[in-house]
Amino acid sequence: MNITAENVWVMVSAALALLMTPALGLFYSGMTRAKASLNMIMMSFISAGIVGAVWILWGYSMISGKSVLGIFGNPFSSFGSADLVGSTDLIKLGFSATFAMVTVALISGAIADRAKFTSWVIFVPIWITLVYCPLAFMVWGGGLLGPGGAISSVFGQVIDFAGGTVVEISSGAAAFVLALILGKRHGFGKDPNHRPHNLPLIMLGAGLLWFGWFGFNAGAATTSAQAGLIWVNTLVAPAGAMLSWLVTEKIRHGHPTSLGAASGVVAGLVAITPACANVAPAAALGLGLVAGAACAVFVDLKHKFGFDDSLDVVGVHLGGGLVGTLALGFIALPVNGKGGGLFYGGGLQQLVAQIVAILVTLAVSGIMTAIIALVIHKTVGFRVSHEAELAGVDLSEHAETAYEFGSMSRSHFNALPHVNIPLAAAAVPVSARAASAVPVSARAAAAASSPDAAPAVELQHEKQADPA
Repeated sequence: MNITAENVWVMVSAALALLMTPALGLFYSGMTRAKASLNMIMMSFISAGIVGAVWILWGYSMISGKSVLGIFGNPFSSFGSADLVGSTDLIKLGFSATFAMVTVALISGAIADRAKFTSWVIFVPIWITLVYCPLAFMVWGGGLLGPGGAISSVFGQVIDFAGGTVVEISSGAAAFVLALILGKRHGFGKDPNHRPHNLPLIMLGAGLLWFGWFGFNAGAATTSAQAGLIWVNTLVAPAGAMLSWLVTEKIRHGHPTSLGAASGVVAGLVAITPACANVAPAAALGLGLVAGAACAVFVDLKHKFGFDDSLDVVGVHLGGGLVGTLALGFIALPVNGKGGGLFYGGGLQQLVAQIVAILVTLAVSGIMTAIIALVIHKTVGFRVSHEAELAGVDLSEHAETAYEFGSMSRSHFNALPHVNIPLAAAAVPVSARAASAVPVSARAAAAASSPDAAPAVELQHEKQADPA
């Protein structure tokens, strides 16, 4: 077998980075209500499926093909990827696909509990094509922000090794726009049942994200020395961010929480993503400390400004992405004794380049996301009905539930009765539901005698027992 260590490393890194998308699904699933947990996992999984198809057909061509005005690559240069068979470019294709998968999946957390699954399926390929691919080409593919690009030649070369702008800021900006377009969840800021329903699941998802992020950041390393630097930075920045997030929680709210620990890890990973190959380990630790405390404050801004970023995508990914990308203007290491951030005597040039890249990313992602989302929202609709939201998007969108809180009365799988669930039953006030609670035996009898009525009775019972 004629295969190099570099080939093996990139393929292993791609597998690690692929794990991040289902891990994100677990992370988001635990953060939402029990009756929306499956929907969050599905939004991540379907993102991976759609992007996998798009990437083979035209996505990879758009980030690597011949330049079109410096904005994107020719989508037909390797359409279908048939011409890549027999070359190592397929390894690059697979690795780059995992970045696109997790980027669009990140956005879903901002619209948890209230988005139509079909509309999300429409949104994903369009967003990847019109937002992610152009940004990836502009930064990494030789476009406007790349070496010799029209923008970088004027303002300086941006540093973004693994996706501070392309992945984190773009997804955070898109999440903010979608949250505004879809509006607030019913009871946002008032209903305590919007709290995370499964903290161990959140911790598991965060741990798997941290594990996968080593491949995400270090997969593009060109030397063993660079890979080692990236690996250590990806270790210490999340560690620092977790500690500072917990300290900030303790000072502001009186208690360090498991949710804060998991969120701090993710905030540190987000912040180190653009800087992982260009800062010293001590600076990476300092960056993590700053990012953790900053993002702990950023996530509360949604309550101050009144937008419903359900699972803190804006606070953590946009906020952390901004911190990490801007930090390079101060702590970037010089290359061969030249350049570097302000703290290394590099002057303002790197900081200016970072700011310009941020502004371009915010404009591209914000404007294009607004156009895409508004078209979907005004045609097929992006938000579920009030009744469907109260019943839970797991039932209304997927005819499934993540948990059986009562006894297992259904001895066989039959999805069809769930399709016509009378969702209005979910809108019955808690006091009324408590007064008319149906015993398990009655539910079983109803299920046996009337398949059409069984789901409604079961839904009422489950709603009473559902802690979310």
